[in-house]
Amino acid sequence: MERVQFGGWNNVARLASGSAEMLVTLDVGPRIISLRLGDGPNLMHVFPQDAGARGGDAYRFYGGHRLWIAPEEPVRTMQPDNDPVEVVEDGEEFSFVSVPDRFHIQKALTIEPLGNEAFRVTHSVENQSPYSAELALWALSMCAAGGEVLFPAPPFESHTDRVLPAGPLVRWGYTRLGDPRFTWGDRVIRLRQDSAAGPNKIGAYVDAGYAGYRNGGTVLMKRFPAEFGADYPDYGCNFETFTNQEMIEIESLGEFVDLGPNEVVVHTETWALFGGQSVPENEDALAEWLADLAARTPTP
Repeated sequence: MERVQFGGWNNVARLASGSAEMLVTLDVGPRIISLRLGDGPNLMHVFPQDAGARGGDAYRFYGGHRLWIAPEEPVRTMQPDNDPVEVVEDGEEFSFVSVPDRFHIQKALTIEPLGNEAFRVTHSVENQSPYSAELALWALSMCAAGGEVLFPAPPFESHTDRVLPAGPLVRWGYTRLGDPRFTWGDRVIRLRQDSAAGPNKIGAYVDAGYAGYRNGGTVLMKRFPAEFGADYPDYGCNFETFTNQEMIEIESLGEFVDLGPNEVVVHTETWALFGGQSVPENEDALAEWLADLAARTPTP
């Protein structure tokens, strides 16, 4: 790890895995504020109005990757993360620990470069209050405009082989399923960002435990836990994607827990970057391409 400047912040940690570079804010956050392959563009979105800001009591989105807690509540979820971050180094792992919020919840990101353009990102929450808290960990990456999110649909099964549902597909009040930014494939579902279109969102249970974000020829693959029937937020979602005029998000969620005083819960994703990629047009080829990238991404 080395310390660099980025986006108006003077104190940013730089981590490398092969030709992949990850930048983590230390003046605020922690936020994974930049992710790039070689000298390529930043795959994370940064809000210009928040770049370089620090301190104060107002919530700022900043951009990049963050850890929230679910279910989404305006007060408990959107706690400001405007203070400096503690860094703890343990071998090849680097933990970036926030100041506890007003509810005595302390968040941390622990990042381990795995080589071959891959990282393990472990999200953790410690309950430092004297009371139990019911929550789920929620890992959100705000990605750059012009990209798309892709995730696998449940595999086809005959109605005579399986009569129970394969998992939920969840909508919000502003969800528009007929939005042309969606492609509802039989094997892969896609949501594209469009700077001329407003907010849209869906959630799902993704049993395969992976999803990708593509921008140009670069793909960020994520793998995350999936346990069928587990108590996930938002009617059973372990995955969600949101987009608006500025960016698109790729999100994973952990299970609900009743977190007692001084207890810690973790949620782990693995990330891998792949360059020189082109998206197959054929649906079956697309599904196999996405599954191959997931197979080349380390397990959480």
